[in-house]
Amino acid sequence: MREIEAATVTKAVRDLCIEANTELPESHLKALRRAHEAEESPLGREVIERLLQNAEVAKERCVAFCQDTGYAVFFVEAGDRVRVKDGTLGGAIDEGVRRGYKEGYLRKSIVRSPIDRTNTGDNTPAVVYHEPVPGDRLKLTMLVKGAGCDNMSALKMLTPADGVEAMKDFVVETIEKAGPNASPPVTVGVGIGGPFEKAALLAKKALTRPSGEPNPDPELAELEEELLDRINATGIGPAGYGGTQTALAVHVESFPTHIAAFPVAVNLDCHSHRTASVQL
Repeated sequence: MREIEAATVTKAVRDLCIEANTELPESHLKALRRAHEAEESPLGREVIERLLQNAEVAKERCVAFCQDTGYAVFFVEAGDRVRVKDGTLGGAIDEGVRRGYKEGYLRKSIVRSPIDRTNTGDNTPAVVYHEPVPGDRLKLTMLVKGAGCDNMSALKMLTPADGVEAMKDFVVETIEKAGPNASPPVTVGVGIGGPFEKAALLAKKALTRPSGEPNPDPELAELEEELLDRINATGIGPAGYGGTQTALAVHVESFPTHIAAFPVAVNLDCHSHRTASVQL
């Protein structure tokens, strides 16, 4: 059994909070550069150019790329031969978020509940999803999730009779309804399968994949490419000003489901696509 100090987890989370908010992943920057070259609208190219400039300034000055520093979402892969010492994993993550958002001068955006709108004051509690894995490693992947794009996400319980074409239509319709409100160019996470809540979780986790990296399943990779083409054909464009680059990438994740079910969830991430990970 391997032991990891709670303080070590807290320090790693603190650093992830600042890194994810101030340094866009290189895969996302490359996706923005590709979009800049491919965009046919002059106004759309200007929007993407400003986004790239903003990314440079954010990294150089260690300031938040976007004012909405959002939910602190963590996907945790915890080995079956590792345990946290001198504290709990959940407590260590929350303390790391608390320190990271304070020391990184990041906006605190979390309120106690949809009814009690009192700010918690430190951006906690974090949203944590646990995945048990074999071994003695602990991997933490953070997704900074702003509300503007998250509010435009959707889930639909299709039936097998509706089929794949209905799933594709629902994904594209979700983007069309979102329009400029999701702050395109977006990254699109799609989850299919499982019961109701699993589809939504798959869609969110799909956003942590490096931008544009295809699913290893050739059939799903082909589906991702087709959806990306259809979304970019909507003409919404960067910031909703019109253009050919509404989405930078579509990531689809699938999971076994019931014989009578075909759930599909769409989780959107705006141009401020912020994710980072560390393995302890």
